[in-house]
Amino acid sequence: MSLDKILSISGKPGLFQIVTQTRTGAVVESLIDQKRITVGAHSNISILSEIAIYTLAEEVPLREVLKKVMEKEGGQPTSISHKDSKDVLEEFFFEVLPDYDEDRVYPSDIKKVVQWYNLLQKNNLLASLEESKDDKKASDEEE
Repeated sequence: MSLDKILSISGKPGLFQIVTQTRTGAVVESLIDQKRITVGAHSNISILSEIAIYTLAEEVPLREVLKKVMEKEGGQPTSISHKDSKDVLEEFFFEVLPDYDEDRVYPSDIKKVVQWYNLLQKNNLLASLEESKDDKKASDEEE
């Protein structure tokens, strides 16, 4: 499953996987407790594949940031928690993405990335980061 099917919904904890789309929104399943809910079009929904992190030079797609966290952690859960102090989170993120823009990437953003990484890792969805890259290479070579 790619990040195109994983959502963050404002006001709801964790991440959600799209089960099916409806006329007025979508049915999604929580990656935390596998409960299904219906979200309407009025909900503030962010698709993970469309999120990027600011660096001093450019915006880095969340997929790339998660890959860097996965490389740093060896595919295991992070050594820190999203509940750790601001300093611990910033130090961790600086190791993962040394040139991130400290003025535009807030500690709350780092907490989300850490929490999302751990949720994706727990649900065995990190493999899709590599698959998507390979699929993209294959389609580029065919052109």
